[in-house]
Amino acid sequence: MASEDLNDGFVVFDRVQKSYDGETLVVKDLNLSIGKGEFLTMLGPSGSGKTTCLMMLAGFETATHGEILLGGKPINDIPPHKRGIGMVFQNYALFPHMTVAENLSFPLEVRGMSKSDREAKITRALDMVQMGSFGNRRPAQLSGGQQQRIALARALVFEPGLVLMDEPLGALDKQLREQMQFEITRLAHELGITTVYVTHDQTEALTMSDRVAVFDDGRIQQLAAPDVLYEEPENSFVAQFIGENNTLVGEVVEMISDEVCVVRLDDGEVFDAKPVNVHNVGDKTKVSIRPERVEYNQARLPEGAHTLHAEVLEFIYMGDIFRTRLKVAGNDDFVIKTRNAPDQVRLQPGQKIEIGWLPQDCRALDA
Repeated sequence: MASEDLNDGFVVFDRVQKSYDGETLVVKDLNLSIGKGEFLTMLGPSGSGKTTCLMMLAGFETATHGEILLGGKPINDIPPHKRGIGMVFQNYALFPHMTVAENLSFPLEVRGMSKSDREAKITRALDMVQMGSFGNRRPAQLSGGQQQRIALARALVFEPGLVLMDEPLGALDKQLREQMQFEITRLAHELGITTVYVTHDQTEALTMSDRVAVFDDGRIQQLAAPDVLYEEPENSFVAQFIGENNTLVGEVVEMISDEVCVVRLDDGEVFDAKPVNVHNVGDKTKVSIRPERVEYNQARLPEGAHTLHAEVLEFIYMGDIFRTRLKVAGNDDFVIKTRNAPDQVRLQPGQKIEIGWLPQDCRALDA
């Protein structure tokens, strides 16, 4: 992203780098602009640099190089408590010796607010997270989900323009997590708060975010809306990291146009693909195809589909879908997901079938 594109962002990382030992960069030349009111998720595996970026924005870490701006003003030299940023952590970080109301009052007292104003804001914040009657309880008297709601209320109580969340739902069970994902997203949009959210959970990132920055090795590999990330991954790392993905290995034998190339797999199969990260004949490639884009019911195969031979290894009933694992072109982990419909053909392990997909659904990425 060019620097001039950064200027209109509410939060801006301008050529930011971070090293802890003076040699290895954990964040490499980061340029990122986050719009006012945007919900942006930093997603990536452990050690990819996402949490370090959040900590630099919060002020708990210092950038080795480059500038971070908030509302157009550089904040590198401003201490954390003067940045006016709300924070929510996985471990809640509530004061155990204080009641819920006292926990929420603390950031307001620090800002010198009067008692009546504090009380009004505490009531509003607790109502926002549906915890209005819990003001007199202590954190130890609350469940994990309730503590997380209070931590969220404390981050919102002083009405910050920016809230940072670091794996806030990591300690919750699946059902509660999904409920809180919905609540946090709703609140962020209703209040118009700019939110930067860190997670390694791809489903969380896809369901909550306006845009997702996928991190690996200290760099953003792709920055896009969730549907674009899933449907149009720009490289092999993003294709593998976001959602389930099938990979077939081969090389480019013909470049027909910007939209079509011909790939020959290692076992000799030849088919058309969309060239995304390959440029020349002879380029090695990993071809990426999403499981739900592959069909084995011949009656449903679209016109122009490319077909391959496959052997059924597993056929699993999952309620709303069937998940079939196949051996395709030497790959034992090729997966198809088909919806549970009355005309769905049920397969048996060992069965030989033909599978097919459209050329535009298969992306020739870097090897």
